[in-house]
Amino acid sequence: MNRAHVEKIQEAAQQQWEHQADVKEYMSAVNPPMPKIDVIDYPSALHKDGDTRVIPFDLSKQLQTEYAATSPNLMANFIKISAGDMLRTDAAVTSQMFYVIRGSGRTQMKHGTIGWKQGDLFTLPSVPDALHTADTDTALYWVNDAPLLNYLGVEPAKERFHPVLYTKERLCSKLEEIRKEAEGRNRTGFLLSNPNFPQTMTLTHTLWALYNVLPAGVVQKPHRHNSIALDFCVSAGPDTYTLIGKEVDENGEIINPIKAMWTPGSAFITPPGWWHSHHNDSGEDAIVLPIQDAGIIMNMQVLDFQYIR
Repeated sequence: MNRAHVEKIQEAAQQQWEHQADVKEYMSAVNPPMPKIDVIDYPSALHKDGDTRVIPFDLSKQLQTEYAATSPNLMANFIKISAGDMLRTDAAVTSQMFYVIRGSGRTQMKHGTIGWKQGDLFTLPSVPDALHTADTDTALYWVNDAPLLNYLGVEPAKERFHPVLYTKERLCSKLEEIRKEAEGRNRTGFLLSNPNFPQTMTLTHTLWALYNVLPAGVVQKPHRHNSIALDFCVSAGPDTYTLIGKEVDENGEIINPIKAMWTPGSAFITPPGWWHSHHNDSGEDAIVLPIQDAGIIMNMQVLDFQYIR
């Protein structure tokens, strides 16, 4: 190959490297218009009947992604498994949470087998696959961080934690203990944590979970945070709901709120940065399980949790 030909190839390569060297005027690009995240409800009817399947909360069209996503960092799903059936989940994730809405069964993986029943919650790391078998008609709530990995263009390199099982008995016992300690306060709940993450004190290094009771007749004043919340209703009476809005007035009331009802077995999205207050106008206590991407947001030190006193 002669020198002229080599120089021509190098010149073509140089032009290629420069081709995508784009620039933007600072003030027009410092706060780019990002895809809107809405308050969306996912009713329990989605997992009530039908064949064994995964029911994804896929908002990729709204989020303008080439991969399935419920939020920029998280993917949420219902899983319906008929009695005696098996279903395999095989997602490229670093963290995944399963809450047993109803039913009983077991999950087999390389680490062993986890037995579970209604009201249990368990977390799995980046296992290559997990085989879920239902002994009775089963519904699971499954949240993972696949969208975050897709955005980064990476695959899990190692497991950051081992599988963890939080039984219903453990959750209910702890909740009763917290309620006695917090008597007279309207915020009674506890965070689920993993000892591998002592700084963030979160469910995993990316996921955050709160097991929270909203007592009958109580209103929890507006609060906000920069993590998105995928709120799952464990139990609730009628007239239990969350008001969600972008701003509050001088009295701390949410301006033009959207009303998201708490219906057992259902989930809804609370957008990041939006104010939200919880209201229980029924005669029975309610329990909500919000799953957030606060593990990674907290590690970035930008959670910015605020509340109205």
